[in-house]
Amino acid sequence: MVSAPHEAMHRIFQKDPGLFSRLPDVLGLELPPLASAEPLTVDLTENEPLERRVDTLLRIETQNDGPFLLIVEAQGKKDPGKTASWPYYVTYLNNKYRLPVLLLVICQDHATAAWAARPLTIGLPQWSTVTTRPLVAGPHNMPVITNVAEARKDLGLATLSAITHADNPDVDAILKTMSVALRDTPESIAEPFVELIAQGLGNRPAAQQWRNLVAVDLSFYTSPLSEGIRDEARAQRGAADVLLVLDARGIAISERTREKIMACTDSELLSQWLVRAALAATGDEIFGETPSADR
Repeated sequence: MVSAPHEAMHRIFQKDPGLFSRLPDVLGLELPPLASAEPLTVDLTENEPLERRVDTLLRIETQNDGPFLLIVEAQGKKDPGKTASWPYYVTYLNNKYRLPVLLLVICQDHATAAWAARPLTIGLPQWSTVTTRPLVAGPHNMPVITNVAEARKDLGLATLSAITHADNPDVDAILKTMSVALRDTPESIAEPFVELIAQGLGNRPAAQQWRNLVAVDLSFYTSPLSEGIRDEARAQRGAADVLLVLDARGIAISERTREKIMACTDSELLSQWLVRAALAATGDEIFGETPSADR
């Protein structure tokens, strides 16, 4: 199943196709100045049962050396199957479009990045017939951006940096920098980056930090995901308020009751529970339940 971080790691290149033009220094790659970039279809399926799809595919135009194709693959963990599929993508696209092909892999941890960077060879041990050498961007080479002016200067690169550094101990500072940088950015420009960061953080603890920042610092954004983040933050605060009132009144509750309160995402229902928490004699009464004699 495709995860939200997986989608964010490559979709940032669909949102900002020119982002690759700002990565050569990070990747240690010398390229001529790039003139333009456009998304292409990601479907590599042929007229046979086997289906092949890349994550993102761009046609990049350079100013001096002509166009090339850029495959962007998001990789969350080691996958032995890529040993066969990545060389296939490169050779298929080269044959189809008759253009040079680069493979860029985006990772969020050092081990996966090191694994993805290994050359993939097809042939005999004595002689390699085809060698695929992926470019890899990840926490080992992406800059840690904690300067607001730097983030604001290139929101695409700063967003990719935040996603690839999702497990960085300084991720709170990275996310705070992004929220400040996006605060003064027009909503139509900032919204996709707000959402991509939320997706890229996945289930990590940093995701809650980003939700809190969106709920407070970026409260004026109205995209569905931003609204969902704020609704979730409000619900979590509402649940915490219910527990705080019960605790202040010295009412002991079971772990089952605590989990039920924290799992609730209905703000209206939480408001009802909060009123009941101020009057209830037992934890179960906030749910409108009367404790049974054998409980």
